[in-house]
Amino acid sequence: MAQYKYTARNTAGKTIEGVIEAQVQKLAIEKLRGQKYTVMSLSEVKGGGPTDLMSRLNPFKGSIKGKDLVIFSRQLATLVSAGVPIVQGLNILEAQIESSAFKTVISGIRTDIESGVAIADAMKKHPKAFSELYVSMIRAGETGGVLDSILERLSTYLEAAEELKNKVKGAMVYPAVVSGVASSVTLFLMVGVIPTFKKVFSSFGHELPLPTRILMSLSDALANHMLLVLLTPVVLFFLFRAWYRTEKGHDATDALLIRLPVMGELIKKVAVAKFTRTLGTLIKSGVPILQALDTVAKTSGNRVIERTIMSARESIREGEKIADPLKASGVFPPMVLQMISVGEETGNLETMLNKIADFYDQEVDTAIKAMTSLIEPAVICVMGVVIGAIVICMFLPIFEMSQLAGNA
Repeated sequence: MAQYKYTARNTAGKTIEGVIEAQVQKLAIEKLRGQKYTVMSLSEVKGGGPTDLMSRLNPFKGSIKGKDLVIFSRQLATLVSAGVPIVQGLNILEAQIESSAFKTVISGIRTDIESGVAIADAMKKHPKAFSELYVSMIRAGETGGVLDSILERLSTYLEAAEELKNKVKGAMVYPAVVSGVASSVTLFLMVGVIPTFKKVFSSFGHELPLPTRILMSLSDALANHMLLVLLTPVVLFFLFRAWYRTEKGHDATDALLIRLPVMGELIKKVAVAKFTRTLGTLIKSGVPILQALDTVAKTSGNRVIERTIMSARESIREGEKIADPLKASGVFPPMVLQMISVGEETGNLETMLNKIADFYDQEVDTAIKAMTSLIEPAVICVMGVVIGAIVICMFLPIFEMSQLAGNA
């Protein structure tokens, strides 16, 4: 889709400049006229040069970081609370945003709002930046006339969600680095060091021990098929990703993840924290319970949990309590179910949900530390066993030659 740079005049007589996307120039003019703009000039933005080429080849083009959204939400909440009109606030924030992709999104939203589109509807046009949860809360704030309060609440929620995500990501960095280093060292020994020993051993004129011969064969196979060895993990990754995108693959993988010994418990705790925090925030913001559960299910990130939440939604639609179908899933602990039941009976469901979320944020912290403390020695032990086995296999012929020399 082509981009067109325009200069136009709005109904108030103010001159506006910007960029609009359309398939052809005629459609771009129609879009601008639909926003009640008088088009003064319109020209296609032609890409060229190395900068544009890098932008088009960039696989992360158009991605918007969670951190950018958190900062934007907090700043917009502050501006709206101070009485700054939403369009003026977006204009101020657009000038401060560094991400070009996010800047384009905010510019489009501001233009839509100026032309009379509701804030939630304008944001809904950009699903890569604003999730269904975000749009639902903004819509509730517009409807209830409490947009400033909703933005404050949304900012707090996003900050907590981003912190939780960063904790989980941070826990994965150290094991990944250690595993990568261990694999690299092992590969170097097999391809770079062992062939040197092979030349030395060939001059012994004596049959090598079985473990050494096996190791030599593995070394030869790696050296002769290095490209295949390096490409195999990449091919397997893309095959798995293609399978995961299918319904069957997605369901099977998500079901397996929550059953893993250590990682499964962490995933469950993250799911409980995310579910309770999101649902509590939506209910407190005035979003109807059925709509809130629908939104929470779609943003759960796990098919098993999504089906459980949708089952709870159907139960509520039929007049039942939310806790019963959650219990049947086996994902949610008894303490969580009990607190939800108490919250339903007392009419303080959102308060109970937020308390559960706070508790499970701490539980996730503890689980991450425990998992890290287990993975670290496990990786070191595996690395020690592998390198130790290589060293023993290399020294076995030397020991045998020493014994033969001693017997002679």
